[in-house]
Amino acid sequence: MVETVNQATFYLPNGGGIIVRPAHESDLPAMEWEGQYTHFRQLYADHFAASRLGTTLIYIAETLESKMVGQIFLQLYARNAELADGLHRAYLFSFRIKPEYRSQGIGSFMLQFVEDQLLSRGFDSIRLNVARANVRARKLYERHGYHIIGVDPGVWRYQDHLGEWHTVHEPAWKMLKKLR
Repeated sequence: MVETVNQATFYLPNGGGIIVRPAHESDLPAMEWEGQYTHFRQLYADHFAASRLGTTLIYIAETLESKMVGQIFLQLYARNAELADGLHRAYLFSFRIKPEYRSQGIGSFMLQFVEDQLLSRGFDSIRLNVARANVRARKLYERHGYHIIGVDPGVWRYQDHLGEWHTVHEPAWKMLKKLR
């Protein structure tokens, strides 16, 4: 079994540091990215509660000045075992890097970090859905060994911060990576 390291530091080409670490409850407001994702407030709170139960892992990337620049969620167990079965396969979602920090290696660093976290817990594969329209993200995943295993209609629901329900239609590619 691989030893778990709870955080890691990535150095940008300009020398600035980015820390990847587990999210704290106090990070939840910053995950709304200055209002861009306020509608996911309840979703983030629910996933944070799941992280306290051990069924989800949430990591953030922040500058040394504590400015959040990225986030990534891992569901370890889901009711749909095709996504995450709690033992062998985890599901990656809500992976975002702020635009001004993209194409500097942070996304690749975060992917490797969370894959190492899963390996240390005995998982051997990771699943994700990537929007078919998000070619850039799909190419990132393919460079890191993920391959398309099918299509997903990408229909899901969430309750926003005002208590209203929304249905999202985001056709996606199902992707998988074997970690060992």
